[in-house]
Amino acid sequence: MSHQDIAALWDEHSREGWPRFSSPNEGQLMTLDTVIGGCAVFYLDGQAEMDSQRIAILQDCVADLDTLLDDLSEDSLSYFQRLRRLATALAQLNQPT
Repeated sequence: MSHQDIAALWDEHSREGWPRFSSPNEGQLMTLDTVIGGCAVFYLDGQAEMDSQRIAILQDCVADLDTLLDDLSEDSLSYFQRLRRLATALAQLNQPT
């Protein structure tokens, strides 16, 4: 995914706003959203690559989202699926193509 694609995905995600839903995992989801958003801003503010620590964090976030997505309703699912796509794209920045 290109820098422009990631910027567009982040712009769409940040405009969306927090979804209205009820889940016992809302706190964890909010943390994942904050962490992934922080990595997106770090990258979009001029970092050409993600460092290994951020890549590991993003990979952990994707794994966490994978366990949580099945429990979400349709109302909030698209928000967190997009967040997962963003995290995956950021984690793959330094991966050979």
